[in-house]
Amino acid sequence: MKTSVKKIFIACALLIAPTMVANAQFNLKKAIGGAAKAAQALTLTDEQMAAYVKESVDWMDKNNPVLPEDDPYTQRLRKLTEGITDADGIPLNFKVYNVIDVNAFACPDGSVRVFSSLMDIMNDDELLGIIGHEIGHVIKRHSKNAFKTQLLTGAAKDAIASTNGKVAQLTESQLGTLGESLVNAKFSQKQEKEADDCGYDFLVSKGKNPWGMVMSFEKFLNMEQGSGAKQSYISKMFSSHPETKARIEAMTKRCNKDGYTRPTE
Repeated sequence: MKTSVKKIFIACALLIAPTMVANAQFNLKKAIGGAAKAAQALTLTDEQMAAYVKESVDWMDKNNPVLPEDDPYTQRLRKLTEGITDADGIPLNFKVYNVIDVNAFACPDGSVRVFSSLMDIMNDDELLGIIGHEIGHVIKRHSKNAFKTQLLTGAAKDAIASTNGKVAQLTESQLGTLGESLVNAKFSQKQEKEADDCGYDFLVSKGKNPWGMVMSFEKFLNMEQGSGAKQSYISKMFSSHPETKARIEAMTKRCNKDGYTRPTE
């Protein structure tokens, strides 16, 4: 039975007293202290980033139903990604989450997670196109920068800033928030276009037909009706229909120019 992907939301509010001088001085000190913490957090090394990413991915894998190696979904993904072992030197690993959400995401460390409900609606070429696009975000370091922003501004920032260069021990809720940022990272239109082109080049470098990227975009564009779960990934990847059409046209032009034959659907 499929479940919904594990999500934890944290809300916080900052209340500032506007009048008394004592309060103003306190708030000034607090602001200076916060700035110092932020500056310290900005010195995160690649090794520290990698540790936080791994901890977050491990949390996601623990708190979501990962399908075993002998499951048909996993076997399909293994066959589809055979020979795809790294992206720009970053080792890749693939797993399937048995959840109702229609989604896929790739993490800065090369962990790629594909949701079974996405596999249900995509053929192999389309699914590979989506995977190529998500890996494009990793190669272009979009995923890394988005995750770093979450570390510096999210619920875990104070814990990270107070560790003097050591990796902080994060709570379950902090890990949940970071995991959520991996799943639902949002990118600009410019970044999405960059991931399209980079994903195209990646698929070609692995001997794969890049038409699948076009076909998956077309399928999403035609999904005018459907559940909220199906709409979530569409809204994450595409900010507007005109922009989506332009991306489809650009990728179609590249495929035709490079002489690739569109697979039979």
